This record gives sequence, C-alpha cells and structure tokens, in this order.
Amino acid sequence: MTLVLIRHGETALNVTRVLQPADTPLSAQGLAQAQALARRLTALGVAGIVSSDLPRAWVTALVIGDACGLPVTPSSLLHERNFGDLRGQPYDTLGFDPLAMNQAPPGGESIPAFIDRVARAFDEMRRLRAALQGPLVVVTHGMVIRALLAHHGRLPASSRLPPHLGNTCVSIVSARPPHAVSLLACTRHLDASNQEDVHSLSGG
Repeated sequence: MTLVLIRHGETALNVTRVLQPADTPLSAQGLAQAQALARRLTALGVAGIVSSDLPRAWVTALVIGDACGLPVTPSSLLHERNFGDLRGQPYDTLGFDPLAMNQAPPGGESIPAFIDRVARAFDEMRRLRAALQGPLVVVTHGMVIRALLAHHGRLPASSRLPPHLGNTCVSIVSARPPHAVSLLACTRHLDASNQEDVHSLSGG
C-alpha cells in the first residue's frame, strides 16, 4: 500500500528564488529531471498517478504517465500553498519569510487553511490507492510534501525532514497507518547533467 510522493521538476523561478505564479512552467532542466525520474519509476510497477494541475507539477506527471503508460488524475487539493499577492516577488527581498507566516497573505492562504487542505488531499490519496493493485504516484509541490510528511507520515526515529526538498525528489509513505516513511527526499535518479541548483527555493 505505497504512496510515492514526488516534487515537480525545476522551474526558472525556483532557481531565481521567486514565489511562483500558478502558471509557472517547467524549465528545460526541469523537463530533463522529469524524464530521468520517469525512467526510475518504470521499475516500481506504478498503478496510478494523481497530480496537482498547476503546470509545473502537471507536466512532470504527464512525463511519468507517458513512461508508465498511465493517465494522470488532476487534483486541486495538491496545489502549492497560495501566496496570493506575493506571487511573482523575489523571496529574498521581502524582508520576512513568507513560507513560515501563519496568516494569509493578501489574496492567499493561511497555514491553518493550507494544513486542512493537505489533510483532505491525504484522505483523497489513500482512497485512490485503495482502489489500485500497485503504488500510487502523487506529483505535487515542496510545501505540500513537507506538510504531508510532517503531519501524516511517520519518519524513522533517526530521521528528520531535510531543510531542502529537491526538485523531483522521491519520498515513499505507506498508505496504511501509521504511514511509515521508507524513503525520504531521494534524488538518486539525477546526475551531474540535471542536478538541481542547491540554492533554489523549495517551496512557494
């Protein structure tokens, strides 16, 4: 009963550390990362794919779907946290950490509302997985994965969430309680030609 959590491929705005508008596409590097990831996932016997329908996640999921011969189910519950009027602004010039702010930015989403949405996404993921005969791939965003792991997964006693979740990182969580995490933020499918910029923004 496996859930395979995937962060989308790299975007130009990840690299330049800008909070991303909803329509931000994958970069050429992000597409290459998605293709490398898809080659890795073909060995897992993937039975289903659900994805955020924001372009950077959706295209990542379509590349996986093409490799695995599977359709992709869209879910708006898997969208990145909505930063409203802050989207399009450089993270490092704001003078505060918008990723940690509890209140909703103008036109955006508060942390409590975001955590509630992620909980509903987790319920949806488990329902979808229960109808399948193999792993469910879930393509989403950095803050969503962090919230899923922090609030719903059980990390090994010796592990903790890394400060940076890389583009196309793979985390594996059991769909059955206590939702043990058996793989955390792994990017071994990437090599020197498509490794992400370690200074890029991994949320927003």
